[in-house]
Amino acid sequence: MTIRFDGRVAIVTGAGNGLGRAHALGLASRGAKVVVSDLGARRDGTGGSSRAAEKVVAEIKAQGGEAIANAANVSEAAAVQEMVEEAMQKWGRIDILVNNAGILRDKSLSKMDLADFRTVLDVHLWGSVVCTKAVWEIMRTQNYGRVVFTTSSSGIYGNFGQSNYGAAKTAMIGLMNVLHLEGERNNIRINVLSPTAATRMTEDLIPPDALALMTPESITPALLYLVSEDAPSRVILCAGAGGFARTLIYETEGIHIPADQRTPEEVAARFDEISDPSRQKMLTGAFQQTNKFVEAAARAAGISLKARERV
Repeated sequence: MTIRFDGRVAIVTGAGNGLGRAHALGLASRGAKVVVSDLGARRDGTGGSSRAAEKVVAEIKAQGGEAIANAANVSEAAAVQEMVEEAMQKWGRIDILVNNAGILRDKSLSKMDLADFRTVLDVHLWGSVVCTKAVWEIMRTQNYGRVVFTTSSSGIYGNFGQSNYGAAKTAMIGLMNVLHLEGERNNIRINVLSPTAATRMTEDLIPPDALALMTPESITPALLYLVSEDAPSRVILCAGAGGFARTLIYETEGIHIPADQRTPEEVAARFDEISDPSRQKMLTGAFQQTNKFVEAAARAAGISLKARERV
């Protein structure tokens, strides 16, 4: 089945360069009308210009597509609301939101100014929240929406000197998990993309001989799948240099320690049992963990829990 976006309207943030540009062009090439959103700032978030977004719009129009440029700062709710209203006035709906905008202000935590930590969170995390909130009721009313957040291996696995960036990027996973539950009844599917590509964000972090393999365009097929009509939901999809993988979060079955033995020494002594992956599971809601622990405690105490008493 060919994936198309005819009649769909997409907003792509950070779409003036790199990954966002590739995503915007990819969506437009398959029929989507695209809001090319880009503040036009430098890599550290300073400055601003609409030129980058306008250039991508020109590329889309040259290929026969429809697009408009917008230079909203994603962390400013009023500017984002104006962007959304402009799209609604022009096209009457918003089906897809790609939260891609980001900045870097890398330093080890001991050397990092707290203002730089907050600014990175503001753009990546708060900006994603602001943009998603701005389109949420539209998508609920339509009973259709596709939202993608952008995470990073720096957040999932860690990277020295990127505590601000890593914290913001890992937060996308928690945001996805909750909004998947909140949007499910209205056919709003929420996913996370974890890309690794040669962009101005990574050009001095990746060995030069690898950069040629890591094109932004090699990531976009994963993005297009995640925002398609038959997209999954609650998926962390990783992509880079033509490779595609999925990150999954599991929890071990763990153990129950009786009250009279519940000491840090016992936890240390039985840490291998606690870590045993043989019965690990993917949990799909916070209270699955709560119920697991409560039920184990009840079994140990010989208590029969009624279903309505469970959290």
